[in-house]
Amino acid sequence: MLRISNHYISRTKLLLIGVEVFVLMVVFYLGVGLRFAEPLPFSLPSLFPVAATFTFVMVLSMAAMGMYQLESRPDIKDTLYRLMPSMMLGFGIMTLIFYVLPDLYSGRGILGLAMLFALLGILLTRAAFLNWSSLGILESQAIVLGIGGKAKEFIDQAKNAPRHGGFKIIGFVPLPDEELHVPSSAVLPKVESLMSLVNRYGAGEIIIAIQERRGGCFPIQDLLECKLNGIKVTDSAAFFERERGQIRVNSLYPSWLVFGGGFDQSLLRSSIKRVFDLAASGILLVATFPVMLITALCILIEDGAPIFYKQERVGKGGKTFTVLKFRSMRSDAEIGGKPTWAAADDPRTTRVGRIIRKLRIDELPQIFNVLNGEMSFVGPRPERPYFVNQLCMEVPYYNVRHSIKPGITGWAQVRYGYGASLEDAIEKLQYDLYYVKNHSLFLDVIILIDTVEVVVLGKGGR
Repeated sequence: MLRISNHYISRTKLLLIGVEVFVLMVVFYLGVGLRFAEPLPFSLPSLFPVAATFTFVMVLSMAAMGMYQLESRPDIKDTLYRLMPSMMLGFGIMTLIFYVLPDLYSGRGILGLAMLFALLGILLTRAAFLNWSSLGILESQAIVLGIGGKAKEFIDQAKNAPRHGGFKIIGFVPLPDEELHVPSSAVLPKVESLMSLVNRYGAGEIIIAIQERRGGCFPIQDLLECKLNGIKVTDSAAFFERERGQIRVNSLYPSWLVFGGGFDQSLLRSSIKRVFDLAASGILLVATFPVMLITALCILIEDGAPIFYKQERVGKGGKTFTVLKFRSMRSDAEIGGKPTWAAADDPRTTRVGRIIRKLRIDELPQIFNVLNGEMSFVGPRPERPYFVNQLCMEVPYYNVRHSIKPGITGWAQVRYGYGASLEDAIEKLQYDLYYVKNHSLFLDVIILIDTVEVVVLGKGGR
């Protein structure tokens, strides 16, 4: 994993992006060569700006359709399912660019050939990547210190990890008086020292998965020896932060939060985020204003007034504010007065409501909350005071998410489905904690790109 502006990106993902950038540049020049029977189109320097723009647009379109989210287990069928809308999105953006920037115009024939070759080139690249990644060439070999409950999480992580997950658990090292929670076949044989195990199995990392580190059983000297010999020693909390993009609440220590990096709330970061919020909200307001007008009209025709739904939510510092959304449920949805979690196929939603919730159109009026400074464009989802009070009592560190402004979209929203239970709230909190700790302009841009997939493919809507 490489860390770019506090956010972890796998070497495999960067390698795939690099290869596909090369493929897209080549296919554009190939399209020009076939269109004009030019034997050496690479010698035409005037084509480079157009080829670079085409490559950038196509990579951005594929990223927006989730083609670089390697945490899933894609196959050729899934790749084609995402690649086709990526191609259509890319074609539409390039056509718009041709009209806005005539100097980049290359002709419909060249664009059509380039798109056809891009489709074939990306499919072949992905097929080769899927076969190559199964060999585990870039995988790092890791040994887990511990065999208890925390160590069992690594078994679950290995099962859910994609074939190109970037790491492989060699085995587990037991400590005295520790209860066995992992398969006995995964426990490594006892040797004189951890360094001996590292040398025997070629491990490059040791992951600490021990709840209790006090007393004489914690092998601090062995770990120091490994560290001094170039072996990476990683805490389980840092491991899941790196590999899963989340901070596990059951692996946290207050000292890890206090002395660890991140949690940038400086004036510079706050100012950059506010400028980003205003720019992104302004652009989205202009782009979606016709959609908002049509939505308001549909709600009015189906179920009458009110069009908007106002609700109290908890924002930065625990202060409450009134969030604005399009009404997607019947007027008597909570006639009993007690707030309830939204459910899949919730019977309280109207016909228009089901559509706008699926496409997240109901969230658009929150743009005005962003412009008022009550929310950010990107941040944790704001929750109702009733649920916040409940979750603060039952979930450790839940209040940490209120150290920054809530957002219209966020890391938890693009990485996890719609939250509708206490278990979902805990899972989403772990993603929110990652964002609170590592938020940056770079991560905000990544979240916005991933949000396109959520909206277009209707991921997580209820």
